[in-house]
Amino acid sequence: MIHIPTVSPEVRAAFAAVYEALRTGSPNLEQDVDGGFDPAFVEKTGPLLDFLFTRYFRVNLLGMENVPATGAALVVSNHSGGLPYDGAMLIHAFRRCHPAHRAYRPLVANFAFRSRFIAPVIARVGGVRASMENALALLGRGNLVGVFPEGLRGVGKLYRERYRLSHFGRGGFVRLARQAQVPIIPVAIVGAEEIHPVLGRLTTVARPLGLPYIPITPTFPLLGPLGLLPVPTKWSIQIGAPIAPPPPNDNPSGESEDTLELAETVRRRLDQMIADLLVQRRSIIFG
Repeated sequence: MIHIPTVSPEVRAAFAAVYEALRTGSPNLEQDVDGGFDPAFVEKTGPLLDFLFTRYFRVNLLGMENVPATGAALVVSNHSGGLPYDGAMLIHAFRRCHPAHRAYRPLVANFAFRSRFIAPVIARVGGVRASMENALALLGRGNLVGVFPEGLRGVGKLYRERYRLSHFGRGGFVRLARQAQVPIIPVAIVGAEEIHPVLGRLTTVARPLGLPYIPITPTFPLLGPLGLLPVPTKWSIQIGAPIAPPPPNDNPSGESEDTLELAETVRRRLDQMIADLLVQRRSIIFG
């Protein structure tokens, strides 16, 4: 029998902070130099993220020593889960488990900032609208910037495609690392693929809501809002050794041979890290 932990007063207070953010609405992203990032909000919601990290998903975190104490880096991860819990768990991992309590700033698809239900929280926890300009600005200020090359196709991949690194892009993240001259840190996540087993996607119904799709899972939309609860799988997050960026060139936007080669190297490294974690896993629920 699976034990679902009880919710503490601190977690309830974190839910209240999220509700207040939704009631207040999105910060003015155009005028805020830091994209609406609110460290005080992250601190208030910390107990909720910690509940998910330590008690609900019971994350086994490996390799934090590969993250530098200071300075910019590009964190490249696989993406999955139907809903972006993986980004939230990385925000918590870097803030709570790194000796320097580093902020992690994930690049987020534009659709999230068009939703009044998502944007107020995404911006305050550190999510930034995905663009080369925003990413370079963050890296220039010494941040850890997160990218998910699989994009929306990754977070919405079908259950039968789990842990396959498809649609890994054409090296955009390598061009970003080259232009900013920052290391690439690969991060493999196992466990998120099963929290919302996506059996299909509704796109026509989703468009009027400003969503790219509505996932069909064994519990949603059959059980209504209750079906959005994630399965309490056991997660492992492996942070790999940094990979040096290619040297600068005169055409940072071009798809040079070494750009595509390094993108493939990162994809293979992530693929191997994921495979190693899966071999070690005995159970989806218990790890």
